Amino acid sequence: MSLLSSVKSPADLRKIPAADLPLLAEEIRGFLIDAVTRTGGHLGPNLGVVELTIALHRVFDSPYDRIVWDTGHQSYVHKLLTGRQDFSKLRVRGGLSGYPSRAESEHDLVENSHASTALSYADGLAKAAQLLGQHDRQTVAVIGDGALTGGLAWEALNNIAEARERPLVIVVNDNERSYAKTVGGLANHLATLRTTQGYERFLALGKGALQRTPLVGQPIFDALHGAKKGFKDAFAPQGMFEDLGLKYLGPIDGHDPAAVEQALRQARGFGGPVIVHCLTVKGRGYRPAEQDEADRFHAVGPIDPYTCLPISPSGGVSWTSVFGEEMVALGADRPDVVAITAAMLQPVGLAKFAKAYPERTFDVGIAEQHAVTSAAGLATGGLHPVVAVYATFLNRAFDQVLMDVALHRLGVTFVLDRSGVTGPDGASHNGMWDMSILQVVPGLRLAAPRDADQLRAQLREAVGVPDAPTVVRFPKADIGPAVPAVERIGGVDVLLRTGELPEILLVAVGTTAAACLDAAALLLAEGFTATVVDPRWVKPVDAALPVLAAAHRLVVTVEDNGRTGGVGAAIAQALRDAGVDVPLRVLGLPQEFLGHGSRGEILEETGLTGTGVAAQTAVFAKHLLPIRGANQRHAG
Repeated sequence: MSLLSSVKSPADLRKIPAADLPLLAEEIRGFLIDAVTRTGGHLGPNLGVVELTIALHRVFDSPYDRIVWDTGHQSYVHKLLTGRQDFSKLRVRGGLSGYPSRAESEHDLVENSHASTALSYADGLAKAAQLLGQHDRQTVAVIGDGALTGGLAWEALNNIAEARERPLVIVVNDNERSYAKTVGGLANHLATLRTTQGYERFLALGKGALQRTPLVGQPIFDALHGAKKGFKDAFAPQGMFEDLGLKYLGPIDGHDPAAVEQALRQARGFGGPVIVHCLTVKGRGYRPAEQDEADRFHAVGPIDPYTCLPISPSGGVSWTSVFGEEMVALGADRPDVVAITAAMLQPVGLAKFAKAYPERTFDVGIAEQHAVTSAAGLATGGLHPVVAVYATFLNRAFDQVLMDVALHRLGVTFVLDRSGVTGPDGASHNGMWDMSILQVVPGLRLAAPRDADQLRAQLREAVGVPDAPTVVRFPKADIGPAVPAVERIGGVDVLLRTGELPEILLVAVGTTAAACLDAAALLLAEGFTATVVDPRWVKPVDAALPVLAAAHRLVVTVEDNGRTGGVGAAIAQALRDAGVDVPLRVLGLPQEFLGHGSRGEILEETGLTGTGVAAQTAVFAKHLLPIRGANQRHAG
């Protein structure tokens, strides 16, 4: 029986002799490499926290002691040590989530997959324990150095430091990376800490030598002791944390189980806020990951663990890659175009732009709010910034989009990758909120391209707007074939007409175009004629849409966004404002947190495939169009 299989709970882990912990760590790494290369998932981050997680669960008594992970993609080892060792369906419908999940285990307190939030959660948890008299209950936040580039983390630190007698342990998992290399002043600060481990030893040796010097030794030492703060700032800038009122322990070898455990026990007994700074290696124990400079196998699809080649290579071209190539071309044509991202240069497709135009590329770390307002400054200074982030992460910077960009009528383009249904990453990563949230921003223009040609064209149209924010959104998927228009009316592309006098207007938003074309063919077989249109720019609503709607008897809008307050709702308002009294129905994602599963599974379950759109539209039509005129097939 392996050591890992004997661990059903943290209590079992604490029974394992310390001498056997290196063997347990080796078994865990072997398990992760075998399991995650089969299913895909976050491999590199978890290989780096094996010993750290073992130590956490030996020192702290979860779930009574609360351990909060920031971000949750580094929680796979935590899952293994809390009784979840079936990874056969990791991130697959019916299997384990790739993040902490309250539905899975009482050990998962926060379903945390947006970075820089754990310290605020921990601050609240520690306050709650204090107010409820739970003085023996510990609160632990595990945060990566990348997440410390987020402003929310520093807001939390400022508050945590205020209560110097409130126990709270902050473990900084410092692997020099978020996705790629961590950037910014904080990264430089931590790098300095990594290189000054001899500081305390230096002071101790100096003290001993001086105190042994007759007559002058003690006065000199006293003077130097008074200047300790200056020495500390010069030789070991942990003084920054201590100036906040936070006890600092480290740097500690995060792969030495005994050292980490000892530091955590010291922190547990301190009685106030403590930072435990652990140095780890992302991808530890798996040579291909350790040697991958891009992101140390941060996230992988199913791959062969020996060759590292995809098990099922994609035969298509991704939306992200098309955007990346067009950005390089735009950079050549427009010297004023600059690119900004928030610690995701490679995932959002900006790596080629950064290589071609390094001086025009800014990775601000996990700081979406700063990215947006910095873009506002760049635009005010005469440039046109393109801010590329995941759709779900723009939510975090809504105020900056509204008040810093839109209010000042600045030409900033936002490119939202992973919009709509993302799938395996689950509720927090589905980009299903942007077209609802952004509807309220005055002057903002939002494009949802249906194919590669439209992505290229609409990106160029977006950066051509000098006096308003623009948005271009697309999913995490392979791009399908081109969908040509048969006609353009105003700014609206007509994709298909299935009759001389079509009854149903299908408004296809972005990538739903293919599903709507399939639905139109299925509806024709049922005796319903339709026009399929792509509005291209879905905000503001094109003036041609109410005119088109007035020529039909039913309007159905289809979007891969939440149904509440999205494109369908905006079109309904536009029809009312234009006095067009045609029934309208909205198809979109249910306004709920969708569990993890494949993109195809979720689209099918939510009725956004061709079959699903046709079936729902047919029900609407049969109910709303009882009198069919010349076509009597469904008269009643």
